[in-house]
Amino acid sequence: MSELIIGLTGGIGSGKSTITHYFQELGIEIIDADIIAREVVAINSPALTAIAEHFGDNYLQVDGQLNRSLLRSRIFAHESDKLWLNKLLHPLIRSGLISKTAAAKSPYCILVAPLLIENNLLHLVNRVLVVDVSEATQVTRTILRDNNSVAEVKAILASQTNRAKRLAVADDVIKNDNVSLTEIKKIVLSLDKKYFALTTIL
Repeated sequence: MSELIIGLTGGIGSGKSTITHYFQELGIEIIDADIIAREVVAINSPALTAIAEHFGDNYLQVDGQLNRSLLRSRIFAHESDKLWLNKLLHPLIRSGLISKTAAAKSPYCILVAPLLIENNLLHLVNRVLVVDVSEATQVTRTILRDNNSVAEVKAILASQTNRAKRLAVADDVIKNDNVSLTEIKKIVLSLDKKYFALTTIL
């Protein structure tokens, strides 16, 4: 098991994937909450069956996979449905995160969770690394990446914790507005050295 678990979080469009990739290049194991969230609703999984029974078979695609865009639209429009879905999926995701971090073998590992704060996962990590950008940057990047409308992106932002709350729990912060990839890589290398040093004193 890794001696140190770093919780990496940030709002949509902040650049978490790029930073995660650089840590991975250094041989650091990555546990991604989004990947686990997809795994728990895999075809024929108990969770996916429960979703189809609750919302209807039209929430499944022809190949049996979850229709994510349809479900996303539904839960953003209906708070009670969002609560029901969270009650179903959050314990499964949390269990997956715990088992995968326990199995990590690099000196420290990165637990990537966009909703680290919102989903009360802080107790699973030793330190919090926040990727911070302005809301304007988040909107621009997300529209370019996902082809969302401004209204859709702002709805997602509203569902996530705000920058101030994120920064309040941060042990380390990467400012990712108008920063070159070369500079980001240097920052990751510096943090890697810091985290390795911390593992020696735990």
